[in-house]
Amino acid sequence: MTMKPRIAITYCTQCHWLLRAAWMAQELLSTFSEELGEVALKPATGGVFQIAVEEEVLFDRKRDAGFPDVKALKQRVRDHLAPGRNLGHVDR
Repeated sequence: MTMKPRIAITYCTQCHWLLRAAWMAQELLSTFSEELGEVALKPATGGVFQIAVEEEVLFDRKRDAGFPDVKALKQRVRDHLAPGRNLGHVDR
């Protein structure tokens, strides 16, 4: 059996971004339930908010100058996990 990818969402506890991280995790698990092995929430400090598939950072709040909207996040994850997959209304 092959291992499915793991997404890690690292969020700043000082900034109270747990709810944002949990919401994004729920959205990813709902959309990519067949493709993902797990989504982990990793508490950190210092204003960090990163979303990584395995070791590849797909989104970094500081690098990307803000938070992704869910549409852009799902498209980035799709492009990494299942490039040919249609996301339905998200792709419109």
